[in-house]
Amino acid sequence: MAQQSKEFGFRTRAVHAGHGLDPVTGAHAVPIYATSTFGYGSAERGARLFAGEESGYFYSRLSNPTVRAFEEKVASLEEAGDAVAFGSGMGAASAIALTFLKAGDEVAFMGPLYGGTEGLLRDILGRFDVRVHDVRDLDELRDVMNSRTRLVWLETPTNPTLRVVDLQAASDIAHAAGALVVVDNTFSTPYLTRPLEHGADLVMHSATKYISGHGDVVAGVVAAGAELVAELRLHGLRHVGSVLAPFEAYLLLRGLKTLPLRMEAHCSGAQALATALLGHPGIQAVHYPGLPTHPGHELAGRQMKAYGGLVSLDLGSQDAAFRFLNALKLFTQAVSLGDVESLSCHPASTTHQLLGEETLARQGVTPGLVRLSVGIEDPQDLIDDVLQALQAAEERTTVSL
Repeated sequence: MAQQSKEFGFRTRAVHAGHGLDPVTGAHAVPIYATSTFGYGSAERGARLFAGEESGYFYSRLSNPTVRAFEEKVASLEEAGDAVAFGSGMGAASAIALTFLKAGDEVAFMGPLYGGTEGLLRDILGRFDVRVHDVRDLDELRDVMNSRTRLVWLETPTNPTLRVVDLQAASDIAHAAGALVVVDNTFSTPYLTRPLEHGADLVMHSATKYISGHGDVVAGVVAAGAELVAELRLHGLRHVGSVLAPFEAYLLLRGLKTLPLRMEAHCSGAQALATALLGHPGIQAVHYPGLPTHPGHELAGRQMKAYGGLVSLDLGSQDAAFRFLNALKLFTQAVSLGDVESLSCHPASTTHQLLGEETLARQGVTPGLVRLSVGIEDPQDLIDDVLQALQAAEERTTVSL
């Protein structure tokens, strides 16, 4: 099946894009090519392969048939010219930064971002004389843009506050200054949002999350136009080496086949949970773009097919958040998301801990904020679990008083 094949629907491409029957054996599933190197037959062909004058496989750090099938499937789903895979989401983010930035450049981001990404931008890039601007809205973004700005970094929705950014408006501002737009699409996946359709230049994923969907892979991937991907493969992968192994690529290919089915279940469960919790006396705020009360509800309706599988709750204090988390039974406490099993975490003390109190406050990551990754379990069971945890947390508070 052709890489793009836009004449086919998303579910068809999720199953078929990027591969067909194995040409040697006829295998229906993509084989795991567990080899570090490939024979190239002649010195002349080897020279052409290394120079990029001929396509083919010669070393798995640069390209591997199993990994390549995964890349082509992601490119098809994101409707991108190409894609390149990495050993982790942070490997993908680091590759973007190292490929497209140099000393003296500037980056703007509209946070909050995943804590690891913010750490890369704030702590690491500063060592190499790259200036980073943390902006709160489109007006601030417009104000900081200048001739040295090379990248604008966005998430959709943001982690963990589930804020919705106008991708097209932000892209227009960035492009007017000659900057590239990077969108971390981990939370939405290409099933819900395709950022390239809204002006973005590069779309990245922590494929560890929804793309895998089963909590058994660590991986990253970036999709973009063919020229940008070629730069990333040459500089961000070839010279840095955050390589995705073929076994992980095999698992990711398997996960992608059910992505649209899983996302429908995640989204419907999250919508039901958020709706059930709205107005609960034990919760100060429910953050979910699918709620009409969410400030980004209308924008999310334009940018997203559905509203996602993450729900964030503000319980008012860290003590209340911890009591609630410790009382949950179906939501495993873990820092990842996007698994078929429901997960929960306290971002301020885990995924975003290193950002510091001032930055957390600015980004709205409060001490009482809890992030719930809604799995594919029966929604009513998850609702009942959250309600009993809220009651248990309140009873413990009463006893302690």
